[in-house]
Amino acid sequence: MCATILPEKHMHYPVLLNEIISIISPQYGGTYIDCTFGQGGYSSRILEFAGTKVIAIDRDEDSFKKSLDIKSKFEERFFFKNLKFSQLNNLKLKNENIKAIIFDLGYSYVQIKDKKKGLSFDSKGDLNMKMGLNDFSASDVINKLDEIELEKIFKFFGEERESKKIAREIVIKRKIKKINTEDLVKIIERTKKIKNFKIHSSTKVFQALRIFVNKEISELIYGLINATKTLKKDGIIAVVSFHSLEDKIIKYFFKSLSEAKSISRYVPKTKTKKNLLNLISKKPILPSSIEVKQNPPSRSAKLRYAVKKCEFYDFETDIFSKFKYLIDIENYSKKL
Repeated sequence: MCATILPEKHMHYPVLLNEIISIISPQYGGTYIDCTFGQGGYSSRILEFAGTKVIAIDRDEDSFKKSLDIKSKFEERFFFKNLKFSQLNNLKLKNENIKAIIFDLGYSYVQIKDKKKGLSFDSKGDLNMKMGLNDFSASDVINKLDEIELEKIFKFFGEERESKKIAREIVIKRKIKKINTEDLVKIIERTKKIKNFKIHSSTKVFQALRIFVNKEISELIYGLINATKTLKKDGIIAVVSFHSLEDKIIKYFFKSLSEAKSISRYVPKTKTKKNLLNLISKKPILPSSIEVKQNPPSRSAKLRYAVKKCEFYDFETDIFSKFKYLIDIENYSKKL
């Protein structure tokens, strides 16, 4: 997961960059965590301000090469770790006063076009879709999980209306041969009767597979929880999402913690109920018409952010029970 790219020019284009900078105010210095380093768009811009320090993480090992360029320019102020953002709590941050933690949940042009990753329906050969630090591939999912499991993945992670038919056809075809990327695209195109000429027939199924293979639901939930624990008072969490499933989780998490909650399960609730986050706006920030014109993939981006209101490092949340049905689907991976 990392920042979006301007496809026409094959250059890095971090979405909603100006809006992010306005929210986190790096002109006053401080330490920032870039949880989705990618091509380094956010990190590079933050480091242009004197007195800033950036700790960047990314699960994609290929991001390390880009991080070396930035490290050479800002040796004392930039640090990179090949890490999932769900493991944010593994960073040694005891003496760091983190001003903001940023997530950009999109995929970059570089990643989409990387044939080894196989994220796109334009890819060839074995289904992959692993973003790094993975336990299984899309090929494992398509060729091993049963029909009902595939149907639910496509339906709930991709919002694919014809998920049942596609899943059934996959199970039939894989009895003859192992299904690769080209096979899957052909199956989807032949199976789907309802055509949407604005997007490719395979878009939603491939989205669902990327989410499932990279466990993006639990990654996001743990990322939000650990970011909230890591920040000190007045720290900011800013998240850019690109599809409704992600936005639903982020919206619920911020709204839930901006209402009275118990900070710790070990302290009587009557004494600890507080608003843990300050939700500045209930509505997301959207890209400007100028940005969308320059970078069409940004049109689906939504930016939500919240401010930590008080000092706490443990809290109760019902987000796992709220999205249990998604976690249950993600847990099909235990069979692989």
